[in-house]
This record gives sequence, structure tokens and C-alpha cells, in this order.
Amino acid sequence: MTDRPTVTFLDLKAQQRRIEADLRARLERVLAHCQFVLGPEVAELEASLAAFCGAAHCVAVSSGTDALQIAMMAEGIGRGDAVFLPAFTYTATAEVPLVLGATPVFVDVDPATFQIDPAHLAARIDAVARAGRLRPRAIIGVDLFGQPADWPAIAAIASRHGLVTIDDCAQSFGASLHGARLGRHADVTTTSFFPSKPLGGYGDGGAMFTEDSDRAALCRSLRTHGEGTTRYEVLRTGMNGRLDTLQAAVLLAKLAVFEDELAARARIAAAYDAALRDVVTVPARVPDSTSAWAIYAILLRDGATRERVQAALRADGVPTAIYYPRALHQQPAYRDHHDATVLPVAEDLATRILALPIHPDLHDDAVAAVCAALRRAVA
Repeated sequence: MTDRPTVTFLDLKAQQRRIEADLRARLERVLAHCQFVLGPEVAELEASLAAFCGAAHCVAVSSGTDALQIAMMAEGIGRGDAVFLPAFTYTATAEVPLVLGATPVFVDVDPATFQIDPAHLAARIDAVARAGRLRPRAIIGVDLFGQPADWPAIAAIASRHGLVTIDDCAQSFGASLHGARLGRHADVTTTSFFPSKPLGGYGDGGAMFTEDSDRAALCRSLRTHGEGTTRYEVLRTGMNGRLDTLQAAVLLAKLAVFEDELAARARIAAAYDAALRDVVTVPARVPDSTSAWAIYAILLRDGATRERVQAALRADGVPTAIYYPRALHQQPAYRDHHDATVLPVAEDLATRILALPIHPDLHDDAVAAVCAALRRAVA
């Protein structure tokens, strides 16, 4: 019997082997100059990231969550403010408004693309404005699983209501919409460099992008304790949100191969589509866009089917993950802050979604093994 290929959900060791020479050289330079916080590699990374996505300004920070917090602090968002965001995403998007004293208002998502539903967003903003208890202040659009949200629609809604737009691009740095890379579609874009992201470091890290030089300067101040032109001039209440220089060095080495890795992810997604579309619901595509393919998520018939299929894949040596097993408004931490609005799409997706392995070092034989195992599991 032929040995089955090993299937990994994520393989950072294989990636490290490919970039080892450049990675080690960059890390050695940091160890030599010993500027471990906001060293020269951080400024180099900021310039490279801004050039990559076409943004005017990039501010590197300590995590994607801190990027969201700094973006909201820059807008003075706090008690009494409503921040509108999708109910189907990772917890960081919802927890930051609460940390600042604001209230997250959960919005349902599109059943095909899983992105925030513009029609429901508009209705939720109108309802909150009519109720008068909260001030609508901001929209956080999440580019979920690697694909972009509908930014033209979100921007139009925000303009009508005078709201700031924040693009939570934590899973989708490298994706594009209408021919332009994500990073310029909102007032401020935030991203994460958590190790599992398409562009990930070897620890936490994040970045912010904006076209506004004043906003960029304010974010730089906020990430470093609110400092002014000198270290001990404190202009405002800030936070410690600086990026470590070693993480910047890692990200610079990874950025050098990022285009190739995005192409590899796209090839794997296309292979999954071709082999699986007749047995499961494969990911719909956002029109006129490209995806970073952080996650390749299929939909199964119901929760019982997912449980059975996931167990069968596990027995066949195929790892999977569930993003996300609960919609945010159903999480214990957020229930008391939710207005009881039923969000049926987000609630349904949580019961049926299943993520398959996708990363640049997933070779053709492993992709074929995943497809064969899934077809057996759903038969």
C-alpha cells in the first residue's frame, strides 16, 4: 500500500526552510544593532507594506487587535457610541469597542460570501439612530477568510450617516477589490501578522494603513504612550502598541516571497473548487476581487453532517477547523450587549462551516488526499 501524504493545516517549518538564508541574515542584523523596539527594520517594513498595497501611510503596531484599538482611540470612540460590525468573525473585532466603553452592534452577513450584509447594515444603523440610546460612530468591515467586504457599499452607507470606516483586514492582507489591493478602501485599514495569517510573523504583530497624514501621525503617537515630538512629551493618553524589530525582520523576509505564496494559495483554492463543488458548497467569490485565501471554508448540510464529516477526515489524517462555532452575538461575553436582534445567517453558518487545510506548502498530493478523503466522508 502506498503511504498517504502527510497533510498539515499550517506548515511554518516548510516556509522557514524556503526563506532561511534571508531570514537569518535579517535577524542577525537586528541582534548586531540591538534596537529591539522600533528599530530601523520597522520603518523599512512600514514603507514596504505601504508600497505593496498602495497606501500612503503604514503604521506598524504590536498586534491586529491593538491596531483596531488605536484606530478607534484616534476617533475618540467611547461610551455611548455604537460600532457596527459583522456577527460572524473573530472576537477581536467586537472586544475592542467594549474595552473603550463603546457598544458593538452586530450585523448579519451575506450567506454566500460571509461578508457583512450592506442592506442589513443600513437597517441596523437606522434602527440605532431612531432608538436614540447610542450614537452611531463607526463601521468595522471585516474582509473575512481572505476576501474583501463590499467596500463601495459600506463607504456609501458611512457617508450618508457621517460614520468612520475601519477595514479589519486581519485575514485578507494581499487581497484586492476592483483592481486595488486592500489598504485604501476605508478611512483606516488594520491588519494582523499573527503566525497563521497569510503574511504572519513569529509572534504577534499588526499594521494600520491610511491616506491621511494627520491620522497616521496620531496613530504613531497613540502606539507609543501618546508621545509628542520627544519621548517624554506626552500629548494624550496612548498605549504601548509598538512592533518588535525582530518581528519586522521576520516579516520583511516573508514579504519577499508573499506574492508567490498568494499565487500558491489561489491554485490550491482552485483545485479544491474543481474537485469538491459537486459534493459540498465551496466558497463563493466576491465579484471583481482576488482573495488572500487565509481560510478555505466549505458549507455542509447541517451540524450533524459536519460532526460526522470532520470525524471521518480526522480518522483519514486530514486536519480541519471550525471558523466559527458561534456567532459573536451568541458568545457569553457579548450576549448582554446585544439587543436581541435575530441574525439568522450568522447563526446558521456557525453550525455548518468547516475549514480545509490551505497554505503555500500544501503540495499537490496532499491537496488530492484532502479531496479524496472529503469525498469519501460525504458519500
